[in-house]
This record gives sequence, C-alpha cells and structure tokens, in this order.
Amino acid sequence: MTSRRILLASCTALTLALGATACGGGPVTTASGGDKSLDGQTITVAGVWSGAEQKNFQKVLDAFTAKTGAKTQFVSTGDNVSTVVGSKIEGGNAPDVVMVPQVGVLQQFAEQGWLKPLSKTAEKAAETNFASVWKAYGTVDSTFYGLYFKAAHKSTVWYSPDALDQAGVKAPKTYAEMLDAGRAVSDSGLPAFAVAGEDGWTLTDWFENIYLSQAGPEKYDMLAAHTLKWTDPSVVKALTTLGALFADKELIAGGQKGALSTDFPGSVEKVFGPDPEAGLVYEGDFVAGVAKDQFGKKIGEDAAFFPFPAVDGGKAPVVSGGDAAVVLKDGKNQKAAMAFLEYLTTPEAAAVWAEAGGFLSPNKALDLASYGDDTTRQTAKSLIEAGDSVRFDMSDQAPAAFGGTKGAGEWKLLQDFLRDPSDATATAAKLEAAAAKAYQG
Repeated sequence: MTSRRILLASCTALTLALGATACGGGPVTTASGGDKSLDGQTITVAGVWSGAEQKNFQKVLDAFTAKTGAKTQFVSTGDNVSTVVGSKIEGGNAPDVVMVPQVGVLQQFAEQGWLKPLSKTAEKAAETNFASVWKAYGTVDSTFYGLYFKAAHKSTVWYSPDALDQAGVKAPKTYAEMLDAGRAVSDSGLPAFAVAGEDGWTLTDWFENIYLSQAGPEKYDMLAAHTLKWTDPSVVKALTTLGALFADKELIAGGQKGALSTDFPGSVEKVFGPDPEAGLVYEGDFVAGVAKDQFGKKIGEDAAFFPFPAVDGGKAPVVSGGDAAVVLKDGKNQKAAMAFLEYLTTPEAAAVWAEAGGFLSPNKALDLASYGDDTTRQTAKSLIEAGDSVRFDMSDQAPAAFGGTKGAGEWKLLQDFLRDPSDATATAAKLEAAAAKAYQG
C-alpha cells in the first residue's frame, strides 16, 4: 500500500492521501471544557498522514486536548512506519502512540515486543462499538493491541453518470451485469474501464474483491494467512474471472498496453478528467477525492459509485483497509496515551473527523449524519452494514516482499498477468512460489 499513499498525497475530501512528509503539528494549547484530568501532560502521536489528512487528524487531537487537558504532538512518519518507529525506539525517543496503516506492520510491532496491551476500558468499548472483525485485526496472539480508528472502503466502482445514461444502462447488481454494462458503454463510443495497471496494488484490489465474493470469507482468510496455497483451484478460478476482463479489449481503455501505462491518478482522470477516455474506474472510496479536488466533479452528481457487485452468485464483497492506533511500551506517557486510545473508541472522536471530511469510521455507534455528504454516508453505511463480513485488504496482510513491493511479488505477477492473461494456472503457480518465499522469510 506504500505507493498508493504517495500517489494520493494531493487529494482531499473522500481520499486516502497518505504521503511522506516531515514532522508537523507542534504541541497544541489546552482548550476549554472537559474534565482536564490529564492537564499538563503531553503525548506524541506518530502516523503516515500529511496534508489534509494530517490537518483533519489534528482536529481529533485538539478535541482530545479540550476534553482532558493533555497536549499532543503529531509526527508524520512517511510510509516507512516500522523503520522510523524502530529508529526512534532505539534512540530513546519513542512516540507514545502510533497510527499503524497495515495489519502486517501491527503484527510485526507486537512480535518485536514494542506494544502495550490496550486497557480493559478500550477493549470493552471496541467490543461494543465495532464489529468483532475489527477487534480481531487489532489482536495478536489473543492480546488486543490495535484500535482501528480510520477505515477505507475498497469495494466501490466509480462511474460517470453521463456515460451510463448515454449507454442506456443502470448501475449493475452482479459482476456479469457489470461487464455487460461495460460493453454497452463501449458500444456507445466510450471505452468501459480505466484500469491502473502501472500500479500493481490496484490489480491486487481487483483480485481480492473477485476472490472474496467468489470463494467466500473463510478461504479469503486462509489465503491471506497463506494456510491455503495460491495454486488452490479457487485462486485459479478467480484469476480466470479476472483474466476474462483483462483480455477483453472492449472493456479496458487502451487495452492491456494502455492499462499498464496508466497509474491510479491517471485512471481517475480517464473517467473524470476534461477529456474522458473511459466510463468507469474501480477503486476505493478515495476515488471521490481525486474526482472532486483535481477535476472539480460534484460527488453524487458528476461522479457516482455502485458497490463492487457479487460474483457468480456469491455475496457482494466488502474489502477494507484502515489505520489502527497502538500504544508503545517505550513511550514517555503511558497514562495519557491509553486515555487517548480510549477516546478514539468513542463516536465523539470519530465525529470530529467525519465532519471535517475525507474519513470513514468502522465505529457503528457513530451517527451517519456526522458525515458531510450523502455519498460518504452511503459508503460508511455499507461498511458498517457489512459487519463481520468485512475483510482487510489481503496484500496489506501479507509480508511486504509479497504484497507491498513495487516490481516484485503479487504486484509484478498480476501486472504480468494483465499483460498476458492466457494462463491462470501458471500465474497461480508463480504467485505461490513468491508467497512461499516471502512468508517463510
């Protein structure tokens, strides 16, 4: 997920603009109100956020200050969270709280012995306010370490309403209907899907949605943990389904060659830019931020979405990503840090960022009216209603060598498959070889 954070750094509104910048946001002053139980204490919070996201998270920090009296300092780590945090721990300057962007990184921190178990208060609130799947993703070896505060909805297909109207089609309910709708858009004179094949992470997202719907959540979990091999027939079947899309020149703007030279922002531009080259683009809720901020589209009118549809009679998938708050053992202020984690479990904390925009919360106690527009409310409602069927981005659960490295592992092998989707079985074998090596390492 590292490249996607850099690519989206300029986006605001509904985007996950996760860039790499230097430290930001010094200590804030104590505001009025609250019980001031932590007056005079200071916590340092580290995270990947920069730009608009950092600015909006600062509002959450300020609200915590107003409530408790504790001052805060935010440090932007850039994408190399584990490297930065590790060096700070070694240097005796560990932050108190880290917002961790990947399940794999959270597990790594726990295995290194860096994390403090969250309080019973935080654990109880997580059990009450969140679907149990979110607590499970924050748990390592039966110990609850990570509270998922911010989420992404990665099962949304964005489209130009004009393109679908011109083709005479409506938002589809099944994967087969989606491909038929794409062909109708193509027949009307505009290529169907803009595919960001230059960025391998987008291809993993395509695969994950198809696989979750087609194979089901149990096999998805097994594949994510590599207790199921990538040579399993269910993987070959999902690759075959994806390969049929990749091979259909009617469906992909510019064909395979065009897709392989299109990055994520470029794929959004092909649909919502000044000179449209496609009618639809699949990616997460953060597409809306690019469409709105870079191309001036009004979300819900000029740019709309439908949920990634069910494949072959399965359930519609809901793949997510997110950022979990953890407390470091080597932080200077454990009491205030734990109080901050307890605050993040509340709908009150989630509402601060929801009102600011560019945010989805997995907290089911948050009033959907807190979100500033209907489209965000729709995506948030879909995420909450999915409950325990939500599955975290599979590549973000994998070792980085397999699931998160440009030009290697899953990213590269799916790019190779986009280039030549003729042999799903051979691709599955290559994926298994790469996965086996990464998971053993």
